[in-house]
Amino acid sequence: MSSKDIKFREIRHLRGPNMWTYRPVLQAIVDIGELEDCPSNTIPGYYERLKTLLPSLIEHRCSYGERGGFLRRVKEGTWPAHILEHVTLELQNLAGLPGGFGKARETSERGVYKVVVRAWQEQVTRAALYEARELIMAAMEDRPFDVDAAVGKLADLADSRCLGPSTASIVDAAVDRGIPAIRLSETGNLVQLGYGVAMRRIWTAETDRTSAIAEGISRDKNLSKRLLKGGGVPVPEGREVDSAEDAWDAAREIGLPVCVKPVDGNHGRGVFIDVFTREDIEMAYGVAAGEGSGVLVERFIPGSEHRLLVIGGKLVAANRGDVVRIIGDGAHSVRELVERQINSDPRRGPSESQPLSRIHMDSAARIELSRQKLDPDSIPENGRDVLIQRNANHEFDVTDDVHPETAEIAALAARIVGLDIAGIDLVCEDISRPLAAQSGAIVEVNAGPGLLMHLKPKVGKPRPVGRAIVDHLFPDGTRGRIPIVGITGSDGTTVVARIIAHLLTLSGKRTGLACGDGLFFDRRPLEKGDCARWEHARRLLTNRAAEAVVLENGSDAIAGEGLAYDRCQIGVITNFDAARHMGRHYIDTPEHVFAVLRTQVDLVLEDGAAILNAREPALVEMAGLCDGEIIYFARDPSLPVVTRHLERGGRAVVARHDRIVLASGADEVPLAGLGDVPLIEGGGNAAQTENALAAIGAAWGLGITPDVMRAGIETFFIGQQ
Repeated sequence: MSSKDIKFREIRHLRGPNMWTYRPVLQAIVDIGELEDCPSNTIPGYYERLKTLLPSLIEHRCSYGERGGFLRRVKEGTWPAHILEHVTLELQNLAGLPGGFGKARETSERGVYKVVVRAWQEQVTRAALYEARELIMAAMEDRPFDVDAAVGKLADLADSRCLGPSTASIVDAAVDRGIPAIRLSETGNLVQLGYGVAMRRIWTAETDRTSAIAEGISRDKNLSKRLLKGGGVPVPEGREVDSAEDAWDAAREIGLPVCVKPVDGNHGRGVFIDVFTREDIEMAYGVAAGEGSGVLVERFIPGSEHRLLVIGGKLVAANRGDVVRIIGDGAHSVRELVERQINSDPRRGPSESQPLSRIHMDSAARIELSRQKLDPDSIPENGRDVLIQRNANHEFDVTDDVHPETAEIAALAARIVGLDIAGIDLVCEDISRPLAAQSGAIVEVNAGPGLLMHLKPKVGKPRPVGRAIVDHLFPDGTRGRIPIVGITGSDGTTVVARIIAHLLTLSGKRTGLACGDGLFFDRRPLEKGDCARWEHARRLLTNRAAEAVVLENGSDAIAGEGLAYDRCQIGVITNFDAARHMGRHYIDTPEHVFAVLRTQVDLVLEDGAAILNAREPALVEMAGLCDGEIIYFARDPSLPVVTRHLERGGRAVVARHDRIVLASGADEVPLAGLGDVPLIEGGGNAAQTENALAAIGAAWGLGITPDVMRAGIETFFIGQQ
């Protein structure tokens, strides 16, 4: 089999909705060469080896629609491109990217296929595609392949490249509500939710409403404590100290035991609680001083530390922390027992998908051990309970137990500091009782709080904190959308795009336009040349000043890049001439062209409209694919399609008696005389007449008034900007 191979001719990232699916995919042009004559059932032992290498393929249902369906296809005989699709998806699944869309389709060239797989992140999916090829060839050639190593590499890549689980929970919640999401940084967690003027931005649990001043206050523990105390929030007594000796003096003033911590630290680093000897206080001071710009000594509050998450002034989740302990066995050191009994938990680690941190033998742990007359290399006797860490991970969900008064105090603390999203650290013995009844207090208010503890608690219910953040950013059912108009077709798309942008501008909206003539915003040219491309469209969608966007989408852009938006208010298809689109991207038949252009109709929102040329049978066929309204346009109002549509109460823009007419059911409103529209030369230019009708149909679907439409169409000429 060594002379037979799977080769990639091209791998293309379709970064948005495309002819295959609504989601980004990688599309690989795969040449299997001589393997076209070698379906899987003709290769001795191949089925067994593939199943042994990747047993989880049993879950792939494939065309049979049942568990094991794909492996059944392999056993009966299928081709490498089809197997490549499934193995790529399964490797991604094992690396932590579950589910996904996949297709394998023949092209017009023998042995050459299009393999399409869901791409959560381009580099990860590209790597998975290459690993899948290697696995398939290893199974064919009966040679080893290290699946665990391949999955490990992909998991590491996904961890570094994909959104973290906290940010992903917010994005998933947004998408569930129909709010579009755009990742603004290739490897970071900066995400835009919504488009144009309706957008909001998040960076994990920080939003564009998170004040820099409030964030600074939260980092300054001394300042935040003073403000909280002034607002009536219970906080521990204490003061800032400037030396180890001063720390001991403060501790005696406050009363032992005390807590020693950095004045501006975070993540619990350098925090020592229940400290009661001079030696420990001075040691704690030295560590805390290295973690911040100053040191606080505060009253020690008995009880457990709790993390309360406040979003938009409301408590949405609460977790309780617990101490970390090991049990001696008389044979292993403390250090070894920590690794065996604590750090072996797969939920502990540096990855954002791991909700618990690894335990290290740091200064705080050494102090705890010294109190117990131990050190990291001591071997505790069998059965001895050894305390390692007091302020450990918040593993236990207690949201339903929080006393209403405590929830109000947490919300008040967030308001005083000025944070829209805050993690409130609170210490008390019983979270179900009022704080005043047990001398509980708020010890810190944190900006950008971690969400994973609430999404994946060790004990208790996961909380939908991502959804709470989305509901905070987009109240009252808003979806972060602005009017988006997408135009495709075989001819006239640039002119139609320019007319629509002109009409939107006249209606009072600051409008962005990306088309074959350039990139424009609010009439101002930003770039010359063909800008009907994904990158130019994305520039407009991420422009915070944009109130509407008009985007021309050629078939090459749809087939080769995908669309830059998830859904649109208006989708226009000017006409359908299959021959003009064939011969590129393996688009070789009218059916392929149909699949490409229909993408524009597929994306129309339920409250939007598709504007279709009534004289084109292929476009009339697409009408049934639209989630929104259909508005036909036609130079000939007597077309049966138009007649039936109007009889059913539909809308159409037609040319009748030398006038452009808005027809809705039995009602007709004359808009403008054909002779008054410079573009169409009195109606003598058939192509430009259709372009004008299409643009008017889009404007009508957008709710632009007839007066504005009339003024716009009568003042538009091709040479204007």
